[in-house]
Amino acid sequence: MEPTPFDPARATGLSEAEAVHRQRIEGFNEMPQGARRGVTSITLEVMREPMFLLLVGCGSLYLLMGELSDALLLLGFVFVVMGITVIQERRTERALEALRDLSSPRALVIRDGQQRRIAGREVVRGDLVLLGEGDRVPADAVLRHALNLFADESLLTGESLPVRKSSSRTVTEAGQPGGGDRPEVFSGSLVTGGQGLAEVVATGARTELGKIGKALQSIEPAKTPLQSETGRVVRRLTALGLALCAVVIAAYGLTRGNTPQSWGQAVLAGIAMAMSVLPEEFAVILTIFMALGAWRISRSRVLTRRMPAIETLGSATVLCTDKTGTLTRNRMAVRQLQAGDQTFVAREGATLPEVFHALLEYGVLASKKEIFDPMERALRQLGDDHLRQTEHWHEQWEMVRDYPVSPELLALSHVWRATGKEGLVVATKGAPEAIAKLCHLDARRTAAMTAQVDAMAGEGLRVLGVARALWPQGTLSPAPLPGRQQDFAFEFLGLVGLEDPIRPTVPATIQECHTAGIRVIMITGDHPATARSIAGQIGLRAPQGEDTGVLTGPELEAMNDEELARRIPDVDVFARVVPEQKLRLVNALKANGEIVAMTGDGVNDAPALKAAHIGIAMGGRGTDVAREASALILLDDDFSSIVNAIRLGRRIYDNIKKAAGYTLAIHVPIAGLSIVPVFFADLPLMLLPVHIVFLELIIDPACSLLFEAEGAEKDIMRRPPRRPDEGLFNTRVLGISLLQGGFVLAAVLLMFRMADVLGQPQENSRRSFVFATLVLANLALIMTNRSWSRTIVAMFKEPNAVLWWILGGATAMLGLVLHVPLLRSLLHLHSLRPLDLGLCLLAGVASVGWFEAYKLLRGNRHLPRPFLKKGS
Repeated sequence: MEPTPFDPARATGLSEAEAVHRQRIEGFNEMPQGARRGVTSITLEVMREPMFLLLVGCGSLYLLMGELSDALLLLGFVFVVMGITVIQERRTERALEALRDLSSPRALVIRDGQQRRIAGREVVRGDLVLLGEGDRVPADAVLRHALNLFADESLLTGESLPVRKSSSRTVTEAGQPGGGDRPEVFSGSLVTGGQGLAEVVATGARTELGKIGKALQSIEPAKTPLQSETGRVVRRLTALGLALCAVVIAAYGLTRGNTPQSWGQAVLAGIAMAMSVLPEEFAVILTIFMALGAWRISRSRVLTRRMPAIETLGSATVLCTDKTGTLTRNRMAVRQLQAGDQTFVAREGATLPEVFHALLEYGVLASKKEIFDPMERALRQLGDDHLRQTEHWHEQWEMVRDYPVSPELLALSHVWRATGKEGLVVATKGAPEAIAKLCHLDARRTAAMTAQVDAMAGEGLRVLGVARALWPQGTLSPAPLPGRQQDFAFEFLGLVGLEDPIRPTVPATIQECHTAGIRVIMITGDHPATARSIAGQIGLRAPQGEDTGVLTGPELEAMNDEELARRIPDVDVFARVVPEQKLRLVNALKANGEIVAMTGDGVNDAPALKAAHIGIAMGGRGTDVAREASALILLDDDFSSIVNAIRLGRRIYDNIKKAAGYTLAIHVPIAGLSIVPVFFADLPLMLLPVHIVFLELIIDPACSLLFEAEGAEKDIMRRPPRRPDEGLFNTRVLGISLLQGGFVLAAVLLMFRMADVLGQPQENSRRSFVFATLVLANLALIMTNRSWSRTIVAMFKEPNAVLWWILGGATAMLGLVLHVPLLRSLLHLHSLRPLDLGLCLLAGVASVGWFEAYKLLRGNRHLPRPFLKKGS
């Protein structure tokens, strides 16, 4: 039995009001999810952090020692730090929730008689869903119309092969998955071929997939390389902190008289030591930067599906891109028709001569009625303009079979049951060489056609050949349709030239890639001359008029892997390439040591997208399979958005590096001030736990919010790609951070001695000099680490709203604790004169002066050369 014709044009679907009503009653169409983290759960997680436990232990120790004011102050600071952490975590959660909403699979539904593409979670029971090759079924549904539709249900049944689906107008519930020639399609299954119109009968947890969805909640996402590296550093520093804590407690207690009072001070010193080394900020940096970074990239119309892609973006050396819709506008229009030796150029108001009617008629018949492909839309538009009122327009004809494009034959055919005719009509279109092969053109006609194709392709047109055939079908014993297109007797009708103008932003974006050390490779199914013309327009390096500048799919097929790896560095344009060959190109580039970003949109692009370091699926025209295989989804299919994402990826990694470097640098003087008094019996504790908590009020928002909001360096797209094996905590970062921290420590110890010179040898006075200098040096560290190439003065011109909140808040808090007697007493400080404060400020600024001077000496280069590894 022939399948029911696919004709969604008459369907109206649900009304929008009814869909909203059902969604309100039945909920969203999504799998069961674990509870989202609210304020309470985040707070409980913070309370389990080692830093929080240390602070609570320190406050408890103060209580045991009878220091009620110290205990209350410390615990008060604890709750302030906790509040800041909770706010940061909630911001991260909101960013992740926004990304979850964006990444919801899309569904094409009919509502109020109009086709609408909506998030899959918004599909409701009763919706009519249009399904096509490459789509993921959004909910359990029953097919009302189907045309050669096959579905892969292995996710539910384990069956290795797709099963054929039929349609039904009477079935109202989905049965059990499995078996062929049934009308049910199930949530999560994949349409591997054909088209269909399905009515949704179950959504969310009520689907077959939803019933087993809870098992997915236990799966933990894999850590990114950056998270793994940071985890190793955190574990090592934590072990070091605990070891130093034990050493400090033992050394301090034994060298201070071995009394209960001395051991109490020893425990405080040990806790301060552990707090100074414990790197709890690193986890916060990664979590916030990755979540907010993915959110920032989404604002550039690029959706991040896998977080490691953010890390890899800065390392990309090759960007392989489709032409149609990515480099071009994807707004095709028919510009030229060739029939025999006659040419028709489509212009407004032009009349189509009769000789071209059959060519356009069969070009339209070789296109789907429900049009998504831009070429088919252009053909149908021209046919609508010139053929609608003629006998060459066939809205009433019924399509009974289609023969899709295959890697072996770049052509497709549609078989129609024609009204008033005994036989079946076959219309085909495709690559001109494939059509010539189907029509068995002789050498003379093939040469003439090739010359016409070359001339049209040289003008930048995409050229299609069109042919027709008849298939006899008697009334008594219908002849079965052949299994291959090659078995029809085709008649060549002519050529169609389509124009797709390039996007205006592409040439400048290509140049930006070249400046950034990123090679751009164009991969297209077009004729080599068309590809060469487009390459010239956008600024790729394919030589005009030289065949060596372009490799074709057949040439690629004839090469072995070694020869391809040898040739690929010199070729940036690949034409007449089928999707399956993209995987070979990716593997050849990877074999040459390249970090590959690859775009794709079709089912057959999925292996290449998966194999690339950064798979980029098209969000507008891409299939669900391509999206699921990719790391990024290009929501607007625009090439410039990919480059914007690369720029943001470089910026995000840059800022993570700055934040990590700053965090490491500020912990050096804190740790130094905690350990120096232990080995000098005449020195008091320079920093108490309460002082470290005060500093955390500055450090936490600075390392997360301030550096995350920092803009990109001016030269960020003038640098070569980052080496993939370059670690975050490499020699360069460690060298700069330790030197910065060492200079700050030296400045603080100098001011400790300056207190004696200025006649303030009291313990609290010395501590005030130390504390004020450290706070001001901390602010100077923040300012100098905003850029590793531009000075503090130059960076004042760069906006960062978080910076002023931190500078203003820290300065105000420092003024309060030094000049309000109650606060000064609680922090064991002494007031400082304006001259004293001026010297502290001078020392704090001077501690980073060497780095500022070095930036000026090195000019506008990104990194200080002494810290560069060879080849970095």
